[in-house]
Parts: sequence; C-alpha cells; structure tokens
Amino acid sequence: MFFPGWSVWCLLLSLCVSACSLEISGYDSYEVICSQGLSECTMKDELPLTVVENDDVDVQNLTPYFKLCCEDREPCTLCLVIDTELSINADKDMEDEGHSGLDEEDYREEMRNPKASVTVCYNTAPTMPSCKKVEFTVNHTALTQQNPAKLSIVITKPAGVTFSSHVTVYSSKLPHLSREVVVPSLHDVCSQELQERIEECHAPKLRTIINKEMNRVELQSADSNKSLPSVCVQYEHNGRCQMWSRTPIPLYSVMPCMCFQVWDEDDQRPRRSQSCPFIDKDFLQTNVWQNVSVSVNQGQMNNYVSMLLWNLSAPCRLEGEVWPCYKESTCKEMKGFRQQLTNGRWRQNRNDLWEKMGVFEHIDLQLSPCVMVKIKGMEHDLGPFCFNNTDRWRWSLLVVVVMLLVCLTVLLFYLLHDFVKKWVWSWHHGRFVEMGRRRHVVLLSPPDVDDGVSESVCRLGSLLCSQGFSVSVDQWCRKEQCALGPLPWLHSQLLELNSQGGRVVLVLSRKALERAEEWTHRLKEVIKTKGEEKGLPLPQIASPYSDVFMAALCLIHAEKQLGRAAERFLLVKFDSNPRSDRCLPELLQGLLLFQLPSQSQALLTELTVGGTGTGSRRRTWTGWKWSTPQRWRAKTKEGPDQHKTLHCKYAGVEKNLETRPLKHP
Repeated sequence: MFFPGWSVWCLLLSLCVSACSLEISGYDSYEVICSQGLSECTMKDELPLTVVENDDVDVQNLTPYFKLCCEDREPCTLCLVIDTELSINADKDMEDEGHSGLDEEDYREEMRNPKASVTVCYNTAPTMPSCKKVEFTVNHTALTQQNPAKLSIVITKPAGVTFSSHVTVYSSKLPHLSREVVVPSLHDVCSQELQERIEECHAPKLRTIINKEMNRVELQSADSNKSLPSVCVQYEHNGRCQMWSRTPIPLYSVMPCMCFQVWDEDDQRPRRSQSCPFIDKDFLQTNVWQNVSVSVNQGQMNNYVSMLLWNLSAPCRLEGEVWPCYKESTCKEMKGFRQQLTNGRWRQNRNDLWEKMGVFEHIDLQLSPCVMVKIKGMEHDLGPFCFNNTDRWRWSLLVVVVMLLVCLTVLLFYLLHDFVKKWVWSWHHGRFVEMGRRRHVVLLSPPDVDDGVSESVCRLGSLLCSQGFSVSVDQWCRKEQCALGPLPWLHSQLLELNSQGGRVVLVLSRKALERAEEWTHRLKEVIKTKGEEKGLPLPQIASPYSDVFMAALCLIHAEKQLGRAAERFLLVKFDSNPRSDRCLPELLQGLLLFQLPSQSQALLTELTVGGTGTGSRRRTWTGWKWSTPQRWRAKTKEGPDQHKTLHCKYAGVEKNLETRPLKHP
C-alpha cells in the first residue's frame, strides 16, 4: 500500500531500537510503507528458490531492527522492521522502447510509471530463509537525489525468531549485502513497561512480610489464590542463587542485599522474577556488620619486596577504606597506604560470602603490622586485625608436625606389615601391587562351550578364587542372568569392578573368534549404512552363553571408543582347544591374550598388578612368553569335585545377590 509523505519516513526512523530494549508501538495496518516516488506497494511471501530478480532495482542499504507491536489490550507481538534504500535504473526502460507488445498508449503509460519489485530475505541459524517480495510502481519524476526511493517492511511474528535470536537480513539479488541484528533478551524486554502484556514475561511474584515481634520474615505468594512457588535466595542481584524451602526466615539472617528469584515449576517454559525487597531497610545493615571478617598474612614478591595481604569477607559488598597500622599505645596508621573497598573486583566464595582481597607493598613486617577497616555507615572502625611474625611459634609448629609424621609412619608400618612384604615382592617384579583391595574378576565363557571347556573354565575360576580374588563366573550365575538379563547382569559386574578393581576375562575358542569376526563385520555394515537410524539389529547368536558373550563384545566396543578397553578386558585360550592360526578380529586387537595353562602365572600377575602401572598396557597379545607353573597342575588334580564345591559356594552367593538391591547402570 502507498503511504505518502516524507514525514512518515521520519516517523519510522524515530522508532529505533537500543542495544538492550525494544520500542513499543501500536499495530500498523501497513505491511510495507513506501517513500515519495513509489506507489501501489504490495508485499507477499516468496520462496527463496523461486525468486525472479528485477534488473531495474538494486538494494543499496539495509537497516533491520525489532520492535514490539501492541494494539488495545491485546498481547504485544515481536515485529521485524527492515528499512531499505533502493537504486532504480531509469535508462533501462528507454532501451527497451519498441520491443514490447503493448499499444502505444499503454506503452507510454508503462514508461511513465513502470512496475518494479525487490525481494528481501531473513533467517536465523537453525531455520530456512524466509523471503518477502515487495512490488511497486515507480514515478521517476518524483525521485531525486535528495528524495531517493525507500521502503520500510514490517514483518509481524517473523518465522523462527525468538528473544535473543541472531537474525541475518539480506537482499536476494545481492546476498553479500547482509546485516545481522540481535533480538534483545527476554530479561531486558521484561524489565520495560507494559511487561504484563508480553506473554513470555508472565512470572509469579513474591511478597515479604517483616514480623519484628517474632523476629522473622515471612514469604508468601503475591497471588493469594496460589501456594508459594519455587524460591531461591541470592546475595546481591548477580550472586549465586540457592534453593530455599524453609519459611519463615530468621530476621538476624536477613541482609539488605538479599534477593529472591521466583518461578513456577509446573510451567513448561518457566519465567523467573527477581526482587530485592530489603535493599532500603537500613536497620538490617547491622546484620552485615556483625558478619564481617578480616584475615591478614605476609607475602614476598620476586624482587624480595615484603607485602602485607588482607582479605575481607561479608554477606554483601561494602563501601569503605582499609589501611595498615602498627601498634604503640593505639594502632597508628601508616600514611599513604589507604585503599578503597569499592575499587577492584569482589568475588563470591563457597559460603556465599563476598570477598575482597588487597595487598600493601613495602611494609616492614618486623613491626608486626595490623589492618584497620572503616565501613560506610558504621560509627566506629573495625580492627586492628594483626599478623604475628614470631619465629618461635613457627619452629614449634614444625617440631609438632615432624613428631606426628614419625608416629604415624611407625603406626602404619606396624599395621601394614604384610602389605610391606607384598610391596617388596612387587618392587622385585618391576611393578607395584595395589594394596588393601580384594580385586574382582568376571570370567565369561565362549558361546560354543562344551563339557571340556566348561570344566576348564571352572578350574580357572577355582584357581583365581584360591589366589584371593573375588570371582564371578557366568556358568555359576545363570539364575541371576535369567532374572536380570545378560547385559544388565554384566553391567552389575562392571559396577563391582569399579568399586573393587579387577578385570573381565573372556575365554576364546575357534567358534568364539568366528563370532567376534562376524560381529565386527556386521557392526561395520551397520555403521556404513547408518543402521542405527534405520533400526538394523546388531548380530545375534542363539546359544546358552551367546547373550553374555555378545554383551561383552558390545561393552568392549564401547570401552575401545573411550580408549580403556585394555584396562578392563583380558583374553584367554586353553591349550586343550585346537590351535588356530587365525589372527584376532579387529574388535579384540589390543587386548592381552594368555595361553593357559602355560601362561597361568602371567595371568595371575596381570590380574594382581594390572592397571596399577603402565608396563602391562604397553604389551600386546603377541608379546607374552611364560612357562607353565607347577601350581596349576596341583590345582587341576581335584577335577569335578572341586567344581561341585565351588558351584555350591557360588550358589550361596547367588542367593545373597537376590536379596540385595542391584543398581543398574
């Protein structure tokens, strides 16, 4: 639509937006406003891919900004205003004379008032661009150098734009001519007038009632029909906000700088309101003064300049002065050292107290200097706070500390005599044993387990148990696996590993290697085809032990992504199984592999000291050369009877596990 007059353009320029607020104006019935020389202005939506450029019109400049559009008592709406300066080529139409199919009269009319258009687009980072095409009629005689062609486009509720958004506005014909504008934050907008008419600013309010007779402050919801909303307390408007659930508040703990933030937890997009109701309550200043503390210490710079350091803490930031003094009959001020508390930066410590630190240089510490504090509003000074430079006290403290260390060392040596022996043994073997922990071992069978493998697994579990390990074998925990499922059961064992330390020992066979290769190959296909998005399942194997075995492969893959699979998993193979020249699958490469029983002692050593040093992590599965220990042969003579005894023993453990709550990861 055409809105004539240069005065309208001046009115638009007056609706500027500051960096931290939005201008509030009424709804404008005009979506686009044209300057003098342009008429019949209309605006419509345009798809970015279907824009047809007009060679007669160029955009010289863009000035985007935001404002709030309000009408009557309706909620206010966010509007994007784009002021454009245009350059219109009047000679282009003259060159096309005689080439149009219009009649002479229509052609003359077209030449006097030619049609033109311009397209402007905008977008935010995560959204597709939105474009507006403005069509208008050009009156060249009304356009001069002093009166150039201008447009003002008003877009109500721009798509994808919210408070604090970064919006890019550009010309579709000249994409390099772009401007970026930032929408003010909701906090800044809601601090303006008419915030009640902005839906996003609606937030619960808090009312405080000071009851001096009962020495307390009561908190109530400003809306009498609602209960007290969620409240957090902070000291100073920019301090940390701590949740507050106790009401009322004792009056002695109320500070003038105490502020409250209130919000409704049931709201999907909770808006917080902040209030500091005690900022003008002068009688509460006494609570601040009673909680001021000052500490003084000595220091020295690299150039051996002596310093006196001071630290002042209080519930609120204070105004005042700090100066050094030395004691005579009174604490006499050292001239020229006064410092202002308002200068420098205050920071909030763990106790939510505000701290201010300072230093006095070139102070003679032999005079045992002190610090005095003057706080604005207090009738008397605070202090003196002194630093005592007594060498006798420091030497006494040193003697006491040395005696305590000697006594503690003797006591620990007496209590940890057996551990010291193990320490010496581990030093002799090149690594340190982790003291005082009964390490946990999870022993997992291959998916094609038979009687021979099952017996070997039981003997290995018996050996580990006899060596003091806490052992959990999947063959002895079938009932628990059925109740929890293989993956939750294995995760529960990993929780034991986290608390006790230890490793997961995975028994390999020829069939197990084939399954691991198949699993690895299938995983690569899933990743290659983005199977996680398409829902393609990972490999599954139907076997009594396949579920736990496959769960272990999944966990090995996950731990390898974090670079710690070798710290949790070990591989073993029994000499009784047929040997295979097959290399380890890619999933299992990098894990330690032990051949049993020939490398049983190496396995015990790794389970005992593995993870406490870096030496074991540097060995690969091909690097172990160990002899067969005699201890293994002695333990394996017991045969099935030992397996039966241990099975009963672990059945008791299973019964205990059923009555103990299990934390699932």
